[in-house]
Amino acid sequence: MPYSKFLSFVVGLTTTLVFSQQPATSAEIVKQALAQKNAMTQSSLVKNVPFKNIGPTIMSGRVVDLEVNPDMPSEFYVGYASGGVWHTTNNGTSFTPILDNSDTQNVGDIAVHWPSRTIYVGTGENNSSRSSYAGIGLLKSTDNGQTWTNIGLMDAHHFAPILIHPDNPDVITVGVTGHLYSPNTERGVYKTTDGGTTWKQTLFVDNMSGIIDLQHSPNNYNVMYATSWTKDRKAWNFTGNGTNSGIYKSTDAGDTWAKVSTENSGFPTGEGVGRIGIAVYNDNVVYAVHDSQFRRPDDASTSSATKRGLTKDDFKTMSNEDFLALDDKKLNTFLKTNGFQEKYRAENVKQMVRSGNVKPVDLAKYLEDANTLLFDTPVVGAEVYKSTNGGKTWKKTHDDYLDGIYFSYGYYFGHIHVSPVNEDHIYIYGVPIVKSKDGGQSWTSISAENVHADHHALWINPKNPNHLIDGNDGGVNITYDDGDNWIKNNSPSVGQFYAINADNEKPYNVYGGLQDNGVWKGAHNAREDKGWHQQGQYPWKAIMGGDGMQVEIDNRNSNIVYTGFQFGNYYRLNLETQDRKYIQPKHTLGENPYRFNWQTPILLSPHNQDILYLGGNKLMRSMNQGNDWEAISEDLTNGGKKGNVAYGTLTTISESPFQFGLIYAGSDDGLLHVTKNAGGSWTKISNTFPKDLWVSRVVASKHKKERVYVTLNGYRWDDFKVYAYMSDDYGQTWKAIGTNIPASPVNVIREDSENDNILYLGTDNGAYVSFDRGASWEVFSNGLPNVAVHDIVIQPEAKDLLLGTHGRSIYKAHIAPLQKMNADLESKAITIFDVSPIRHSSRWGSSWSKWLEAYEPEKTIQFYSNTSGEKTINILSEKGAALHRMKVKADKGFNYIDYNLELTEKGRKALMKENTSIDINKASNEKYYLPKGVYTVEIDGSKTKLEVK
Repeated sequence: MPYSKFLSFVVGLTTTLVFSQQPATSAEIVKQALAQKNAMTQSSLVKNVPFKNIGPTIMSGRVVDLEVNPDMPSEFYVGYASGGVWHTTNNGTSFTPILDNSDTQNVGDIAVHWPSRTIYVGTGENNSSRSSYAGIGLLKSTDNGQTWTNIGLMDAHHFAPILIHPDNPDVITVGVTGHLYSPNTERGVYKTTDGGTTWKQTLFVDNMSGIIDLQHSPNNYNVMYATSWTKDRKAWNFTGNGTNSGIYKSTDAGDTWAKVSTENSGFPTGEGVGRIGIAVYNDNVVYAVHDSQFRRPDDASTSSATKRGLTKDDFKTMSNEDFLALDDKKLNTFLKTNGFQEKYRAENVKQMVRSGNVKPVDLAKYLEDANTLLFDTPVVGAEVYKSTNGGKTWKKTHDDYLDGIYFSYGYYFGHIHVSPVNEDHIYIYGVPIVKSKDGGQSWTSISAENVHADHHALWINPKNPNHLIDGNDGGVNITYDDGDNWIKNNSPSVGQFYAINADNEKPYNVYGGLQDNGVWKGAHNAREDKGWHQQGQYPWKAIMGGDGMQVEIDNRNSNIVYTGFQFGNYYRLNLETQDRKYIQPKHTLGENPYRFNWQTPILLSPHNQDILYLGGNKLMRSMNQGNDWEAISEDLTNGGKKGNVAYGTLTTISESPFQFGLIYAGSDDGLLHVTKNAGGSWTKISNTFPKDLWVSRVVASKHKKERVYVTLNGYRWDDFKVYAYMSDDYGQTWKAIGTNIPASPVNVIREDSENDNILYLGTDNGAYVSFDRGASWEVFSNGLPNVAVHDIVIQPEAKDLLLGTHGRSIYKAHIAPLQKMNADLESKAITIFDVSPIRHSSRWGSSWSKWLEAYEPEKTIQFYSNTSGEKTINILSEKGAALHRMKVKADKGFNYIDYNLELTEKGRKALMKENTSIDINKASNEKYYLPKGVYTVEIDGSKTKLEVK
C-alpha cells in the first residue's frame, strides 16, 4: 500500500513518464513517519473529533498469540493480528486494550515476564496472508501498556516468538521473519542482554529466509530450536518452500546455532521443505509440524480404471476423439456438478469440439480460477515428526496423510504443541484443530460448533492439561475438558473489515465484509453491550459466509443486497425472503477464464439500480440485477502473471453521478482507465503513475463532472509511501495530493457529501481529513487507535463518517461541524454549531434502583476556535439569566464538550423567577436539570440555541 513523498508537484505532462518500481521503504522513513504522525496529532484541527466504536464484536478477528499467567490462568493477554493486545483478569469475561497508546495495532508475538510484569510485543504477524501487515519493530512496556518503548528491529516487519530469560527480563531471544514482499537482511535470530538497547544477530540464513518459530526447552533456557522458512510472496504468487527451510538448535541460549535437519537426520531436506513449527517437551523430546511442499506420488487408486466419474484433469490431455466418445450422461454429470452454465451440456459442447471452436482442455481451463489453483496443488501438506535425542534424528509419527488440516495454504498455519505433562499428547491445527494422545499416530478433531476455523495460537495449562485456550480467526475459545466443550470469549471489537457500506433506512444500517468472518449487517446505533444475552439476539446479523467482501444496497429497496466472498463469488440477496442468487459472470467456453481479485469490486449504477458493475480483468455490466452479464471492456490490466494468486484484475470501479457511462476502473497492476461512452471505448490514464502499484481506490467526483481522485498502494512491494492524486480533466493530467501525510499505504479516499473542499483518506495506520482538497491534511485520533483503515463511508442524511478498519471493527463520528469549514469560520474567534434538540425525561438524575448509578443526560456542544486557550461556556435562559457555567480548555480547531443538562442552584432560582409556572426539583443524584424550554449556549459572544422538548 502506498505513500506520497514521491510526487509533490503536478505530474500533468503530455509525454509519458516511465517510473521504475519503488524500493522497499526503509526503517528510517518508517521511524520518521511515526514521529511525524505523533506531531500532527498534537496540532491537528480535528484531534478532538470523537470517534465511537460501533462494533461488531461477536465474530472477533484473527488471534496470533496468547500469554497466560501460569499462577493465575484467569489472567491472560491476547494478541490480534491487526487489532492490538488485549488484557483480561477475569478469564475472558471482559478485556482491556493495552496497545492503543502505541504506534501500531499490528501484532506478531507477545511475551510476558510475569515476575516483573515486563511485556514485549513483536509487531507484524508472522503469517504470510494477503492481509498480514508489517510491524514497526519490538515494543516494550513495564506499566501494562500505559506507555510503550520501541526497542528496535524496525526493519524486521514480522516476528516469530520472543523468548524471555526466566530470571532476567532484559535477556531476550527473538525470531525475526523479515519482510513479506521483498528481500532484507534484518531477519533471523536476534538476542539482547540489555533489554533491547543493543542487539546481536546470532543466526542469519539468507535474505529470503527468516525465522518462523522459536522455542526453548521448558526447564532449560539454554536449549533452543529455531525454524527457518524460505518464502517468496508476490501479489500474483506465493512460494512457501526452499532449500534453506530447516531446523536449527542452540545449546547456549541462542548465542550460536547448528542446523539439525540435515540429510541424514530423517527430517525432509531440499527444495520442497516448507514452513516448520516446533514444540519442545524437554531437552531430548521435540516435535515438528512440517508443511511439506513435496509432491505426492501418483496414486494408482485414482486411475481411470478405478475412479468414479470424470475429473478436471482428465480433459487436460484428452483427445478430440476420446472426448466425442464420452458417454453423454457421464459428461453431463461432470458439467452439472462443476457449475457449468445451462448452455453447456454434453450435446452442444461436443458440437463445439467438432466445429473446432473448443478443445477438451478448455473444460479444465473453464474451472481454473484462483480458488482451484490454490486448493488443487497435490502436495504432501501437514506432517508431524518427532525426535527423542534432541534433534539429531527425526521420525514421522504417522503413516497416512494428514489431509484436511492445511488445505494447501500452509503459509497461514504452522504450529504444534505438546502437553507439559505428557509427551504423547500433542496438538496441531490449521483449518480444524486436532489432538493426538498417542504421540501423533492417530488424530481426533476438537473443533466445535462455537469454535471458528483457522487456528493460530494455543495454551495448555501445565497444572490442568485439559484446560486449553485457543486463538483463531474468530477470536478466543476456552475449554476445560480437552476440547469436548468450549466457551467463546469475544467481547473485544477487533473485526478485520475489508469493505463497508450503509443504507438509507431510519435508523440506517451498516454493512461490512470481514476477513474470514463473512458479511454482517447491523443498525448504526445498535447497543454494543451484553444485553443481547438476555434477548438471545445479537443486534448484528451475518448475511454471508467466507471472507466477506464488498456490499452494494439497492437504494429503492434495502432488502436487495449484493455481496459475496473471495475471488468474485457474488450473490444477489433478498434479506426479506431469504432468497439468494449466485451472479458471478462466466466467460465463454473456449475463452480464457476471467480473473477475479480476492476482493472483487462491485458497483450499483447511481443512475439505475438495476445496473450492476463487477470487475474481473474486464469490466462486466448487468442491466438486470446480475441475472445476465456482458463484458463492456477488453482486458483493462497488463494481462496477469503466472502464479497461484489471481492477478491482473480490477480492484476499484467508479461511475460519475453526472453522466451514465462515465466510468473509471483501476487494476491491481497499476492501470487506470476511463470510458465516457459506457464501455464503447477506453482510455488509459495512468501513464504518469509509478508502475505496478495496486490501484486501491478511484472516485468520480460528485461535485464536479471532470474531477476524479485516485490512490495507489505499494504494500505488496513493501513500499509504504503515500500515493494520492486528483485530476480536474478526466485524468488527462494529475496533481499529487496527500504530500504531508506520514508514510503509510493508502487504502481509500472519499469526498465529503456536502463540502467539495473536504476529503477523507484512510491508510494502514489511520485516517485523515483535508479541508483544502488535498493540499494539507489533518489526522483523526480521538478514540481512534493507530489501525489500518480499509474503507470510508459517509451517511449523508445523518452526517456520519464511518471508518471500516482492518482490526478494530467500525468507528463512527458526526461530521456536520466539519462540513461547515470555510474561510469565514477559520477567521472567527469562536463558531458554535447547531445543537440538535433533546427530549426531556423524568429519568434524568435517577435510576430504577437505589443500587444503580443515576442516568445522566448528555448533549455535546460543538464549536470551532481559531486559538487555543481557556473558554467559558454559558448556558442562558431565554431572557439571558445565567443557568450554568463551564470553564473548558479549548484547542485550535474543532472542540466537542459534553454537557449533562445540569443547572446551578442560582440558575434554578433565576429560571423559576422568570417562569413562575414551573418548579424544578432536585433529582435523586442531588442535581438540578433543565426543564423543557429553549435556552442559549454562549461562548465569547458566539451563540446558538439549545432546545429541551
